[in-house]
Amino acid sequence: MRKNSLQNKEPRKNKEPRKNKEPRKNKEPRQNKRARGDSDVYDLLIIGGGINGAGIARDAAGRGLRVLLVEKDDLASATSSKSTKLIHGGLRYLEFYEFSLVRKALSEREKLLKIAPHIVRPMKFILPHAPHLRPAWMIRIGLFLYDHLAKNISLPKSRYFKLNSSSPRNPLDRHLKSAFSYYDCTVDDARLVLLNALAAEELGAEIKTRSRFIAATREKNDWNVTLSGAGPKNIRAKAIINAAGPWVTDIIENGLDFKPHKNLRLVKGSHIITPRLFPGEESYILQNPDGRIIFVIPYHEKYSLIGTTEINYQGDPDNAEILPEEIDYLCTQVNRYFEATLPHGEALSARDVLHHFSGVRPLFDDENAKASAVSRDYELSLRDEAGQAPLLSIFGGKITTYRELSEKAMHILKPFFPNMSDDWTGKIALPGGDITHADPQTFERQISEDFDWLRPNLRKRYARLYGTRIYNLLEGREDMKDLGPEIGPDLYEREAEFLMDEEWAKNAEDILWRRTKLGLDWTEEQMQGLEKWIKNR
Repeated sequence: MRKNSLQNKEPRKNKEPRKNKEPRKNKEPRQNKRARGDSDVYDLLIIGGGINGAGIARDAAGRGLRVLLVEKDDLASATSSKSTKLIHGGLRYLEFYEFSLVRKALSEREKLLKIAPHIVRPMKFILPHAPHLRPAWMIRIGLFLYDHLAKNISLPKSRYFKLNSSSPRNPLDRHLKSAFSYYDCTVDDARLVLLNALAAEELGAEIKTRSRFIAATREKNDWNVTLSGAGPKNIRAKAIINAAGPWVTDIIENGLDFKPHKNLRLVKGSHIITPRLFPGEESYILQNPDGRIIFVIPYHEKYSLIGTTEINYQGDPDNAEILPEEIDYLCTQVNRYFEATLPHGEALSARDVLHHFSGVRPLFDDENAKASAVSRDYELSLRDEAGQAPLLSIFGGKITTYRELSEKAMHILKPFFPNMSDDWTGKIALPGGDITHADPQTFERQISEDFDWLRPNLRKRYARLYGTRIYNLLEGREDMKDLGPEIGPDLYEREAEFLMDEEWAKNAEDILWRRTKLGLDWTEEQMQGLEKWIKNR
């Protein structure tokens, strides 16, 4: 193995995360590791291990605050791993005149491209023109705004073009004559959460998964907090951030015994995964007669990701499941636009669905009747009655704007922590994203040279999952046999150990669906084999 020529070996300054963290030498669970002494008094308690909670933990720890994040399940186990996997400005939000949100999201898209280039990647989108739905002039104006609302956009501009019905590369129905193209980005949503949590821990934050917030009461200038799970059951915190997503009002009402200042609107979004519908790397955005849009995205080489539906939801977000009519809806819209491209030569139907997932989005209720029209922007609600210990609750938001939301949360809490440092997260790479002197393609070529003994598909997957952390994963390994036994398809013992020791993974679901997405290619028997390996480890 050659020396890593891409990583910056100089020590980081100004409390930036270390890039080359040494592999852990023991098997101590991460969540039991204490940070900054043994005191149970924290500056900030964050409830919720989704994208907003993890992003705020990173931001706050980098400003010098002592942070504890608690998550009742696994990181990104709810809404944050059940998205359409996009970092985007939100083209359709322009129809609802949400220009500020689109501008903010486009600006954040540029930042995330720079700080996490291994998991945030440019993607070309094709928008077939259906004249009876939206006139071409309206789409042209929308795309012009999309190209120019934010400054210093690095992705290619949109364009209009004629479709070639005889081209084998054109999978669209032959009645479609023209289309528009534009660029956004795809993202591994669960790993974006994970990387923010890793960065927070490197800066001294404590991340406790499988640790549930029970209740809290104000005592003098602190919160007296009761927790369950590993570690201390009672801690004190100077401030609480409620980033519990769909459970945000439950925390307020049942854990804190307050009445919420804001209303939450729960909207369920469901996705299906099918065999790959068409060749090429372009994604498609489809306009539907009901005014909604859905995406059809190439997914993990062999699959297509299709979604999303948007349905008002009531009930426990943990129990959200796709309905048969949602599957039929998604298949119908795909069949409206595409020629039959599946192996059996028929239209897409429920029998072609290999996997599906549903997430409940905790949107700020703007009292819009249509779920698809509810704003995706966020609201931050502060309670600090008579100068008491503050509670900051987060309503709404989207993955693309999580970093900016985190900064705004810190700005709101600045009066309570006047010594905290300035904004910093927009320029410092997330773990594995410090690909200095190289773009992702050059980095992957370098990985091919440094680890020429790795199987090509494994090299590509490791590079895109771990970025420069691949050098930690493979430290001291020089041959495929050094990875240990293959537990299941494409998962070797070394990677499984790395995910459990370094990334809070506890079971097969954590590893196969949130850390790697390998579950798409595994049988139930193989998953049980992984659980057995974990138990005997």
